Formats: sequence, structure tokens, C-alpha cells
Amino acid sequence: MPALSDADSASRARALAEFGAALRLLRVEAGLSLRALAHRIGVSSAYLSRVEHGHDAIPTPDRLTAIAGALELPPALLLELGHQVEPLVSRYLDRVPAANALFVEVARRNLSGPQLARVKAFIDAEFPVSAPFGVAPARRLSALLTPERIVLHLSCAHIEDVIDVAASRLAAPGGAPSASALAQEILRRERESPTALGNGVAVPHAIVPGACQAAVLATLAEPLAVPTPGGAPLRLVVVLVCGEGGRAHLELLAQVARLASHNAADPLCAARDPVQLIDQLAQIEAGCG
Repeated sequence: MPALSDADSASRARALAEFGAALRLLRVEAGLSLRALAHRIGVSSAYLSRVEHGHDAIPTPDRLTAIAGALELPPALLLELGHQVEPLVSRYLDRVPAANALFVEVARRNLSGPQLARVKAFIDAEFPVSAPFGVAPARRLSALLTPERIVLHLSCAHIEDVIDVAASRLAAPGGAPSASALAQEILRRERESPTALGNGVAVPHAIVPGACQAAVLATLAEPLAVPTPGGAPLRLVVVLVCGEGGRAHLELLAQVARLASHNAADPLCAARDPVQLIDQLAQIEAGCG
């Protein structure tokens, strides 16, 4: 096997670090210790720690599926985050060769993200898959956003500034929790375990009793030089709050991580107005699956 070039090695290291950061974020938010998750999937905590720190290869599709089960997440989310969809598809095509014709037809028609979403909707309607644990799928991020909760080209010096601005838009006027209480809780959670993902995306969040599931998305006028798993400066911040944890909250975090892995910051930061950004986000989410 030929040796990897410096650029290939850097790209691989960045991908491992970004996947590890996403996995750690989801594990911590699920309330599982490193040892507990390792025990559930039948590996050592030392191995899992190396994966989370980007020192070992991304787990195999079977192991990612086991991790998803332990976290009560749809396996497809972790498979996509780990760029392990292709082995799974290849194994399916080996078992069901007739499916190759369908993939060829999709490729021949060069279907776009929204068109693929229509195909998926048909498949979901005709061949539904029961949601694990009787829980409905989490809402997509684009469905949580309104133009008032989009902040374009925010000028700031610290991520704390982004959180303060977001909290002011998340709080109900005159209601509880207040903007100050939201900001304090999000900052506390962020200081405990930073939420920077790959490709310049971070997802500060908190579970605040009494709060409704809500989000603010901010693009930054100038990138913030903060520690990130892939080394890219911060350009896009999604701030989330919800009243309780659980699968819906975890799945939404995973969806943001998936957007980061698809390098969604580029098109979203280029949006000229909030409506265009939400529309662009919906198209990206549809294309992600």
C-alpha cells in the first residue's frame, strides 16, 4: 500500500479528531461514562478513549451500529458521521444484487438533495421502520428555526458573546427561564465540555427545566480562533436548549454534527438573509438523509 501524502495524512487525522469529538459529545450528553459505553459495546475503555481523541481509526459499521444502539440513536446518523456508509451499502448490494439497478437509476437521473428526500419519503411511507423505544424522530434543525432566531455575520470576540446573543433570542419575553438563566446554564455546560465540532461548527447547548426545545443559529463576521478538533476556526454556532434530555435531544445534536461533517458552514455563512439560510439548511438536511 503506498504511503499517504502529508495532505492525506492531515486530512485523515482531521477526520478522526472530528468524529471523536462528535462521539464524545453524544456520549457525555447521554450521561454515559467512557467505561459504561465501552462495556455496553464490548470494547475496552482505553480503546474507546483513543477513538474519542482521534488516535484510532473510526470504528467499523458493526461497531458504530452497536454504539448507536447504546446511545439510543438511529444507526444511520453515526454511520454517516463516521463515513462508514459505503461498507454497509456494499454489503447490502452483495446480498441483494438487484438493488444495483436502483442506484444506477438514481445516479443516471442525477437526483438532487430535495428530490432524494421525496424518494425517501415514499420509502418511509411504503416501508416504515418502527422508531426505537417508541419515540418519534427528532425534528430537524431547520424546523426549529425562525428568521428571528438567525443571527447573520455576528461580530464578537468570544463564544460567550455568541451565547449571550442567542440566549436573548431564546428566552420568552417576561417568562421563565430568563435570558440570563439560559446563558448561564449554556456557558456552564460549555465550560464543562466544549462543543466544537469539525469544519468550524460548534453546538453550545443545555438542558433547562421549563424550556421548550429551541435553537438559534449564528454565522460569524470573523472566524473565532478557539480550540477545535480539526483545527478550523469557528464560523458557525448552533445554540440549543431543551427542557429535558433523551433521544430527541441527542438526535438533534447528532444532526448538527452531521451538518458539520458535510461542511455546511460554507453555504450557510454565505446566506444573504435569514430566510435564505433556513431554506439552504433545509435543502442540506434533505440531502443528508
